[in-house]
Amino acid sequence: MSRYFIDRVSKSMVLICAAISFLVLLLIATFIAKEGMPVFGEIGLGQFLFGGEWRPGDGQFGILTMIVGSICVAIGSLLLAVPLGVACAIFLAEVAPHRIREIFRPAVELLVGIPSVVYGLVGMAALVPLVRELGGTGFSLLTAVIVLTAMVLPTIISISEDSIRSVPIQYKEAALALGANHWQTIWQVLLPAARSGIVAAAVLGMGRAVGETMAMIMVIGNSPIFPNSPLDSVRTLTGNIAVEIAYATGIHENALFATGVVLFVFIIVLNSVAFLARKKEISQ
Repeated sequence: MSRYFIDRVSKSMVLICAAISFLVLLLIATFIAKEGMPVFGEIGLGQFLFGGEWRPGDGQFGILTMIVGSICVAIGSLLLAVPLGVACAIFLAEVAPHRIREIFRPAVELLVGIPSVVYGLVGMAALVPLVRELGGTGFSLLTAVIVLTAMVLPTIISISEDSIRSVPIQYKEAALALGANHWQTIWQVLLPAARSGIVAAAVLGMGRAVGETMAMIMVIGNSPIFPNSPLDSVRTLTGNIAVEIAYATGIHENALFATGVVLFVFIIVLNSVAFLARKKEISQ
């Protein structure tokens, strides 16, 4: 069997798998849109997106509180996770001795595989009582941000470290040859060269933060209200679907599918912005 025949078969298989993946994604999007569209016709898109009341029993289906909750949790976790993740990536890629690196790297990879429900349990057992001492019930936006930061960190660390390691060694050697010390080389040469990969890590972390459900349900409180402080209980879009889908019927069920449509559009916009930013970075 010739090598060229194997290449052609492999190319065809990859094409078929990609087409199937795109078809599955299209079918999912079509199904969610079909189930959620009746809400837009009955309630109105503006009222659904910008209404501040979610009371299915009274026929009020405004998801603005959940949108705000999701954005606050995602941004809050990334504000903590990105600096910590990039710092840890620098430590693993450029600072840590080989023996220490071989211990920490598998530990980071292990954190990726821990189920989200375990993070939620740890948050309920350890963090909620601590946050409760600051005020409120402990099931709050602050608790959710801390838990989500721990969940997002492994992804950001792994991708950022790979990006830093992928920078050609000649960049580092040239900077050192010009008189820069180790830290100047890291901050002024390696990090700018790895910026596109670090941005990709942050975007993937944002996707994980927006899409996380189980751990958020367990620690965030699930109150569909606007947060006035980090100690308030809030609800995310994903949590809203998971909490109420078991008993929802009629227009209530359609509203939950419409929430899924909003999430789908949000992720598409996020990925598009990241793609354009990375394309601009590469072109420069």
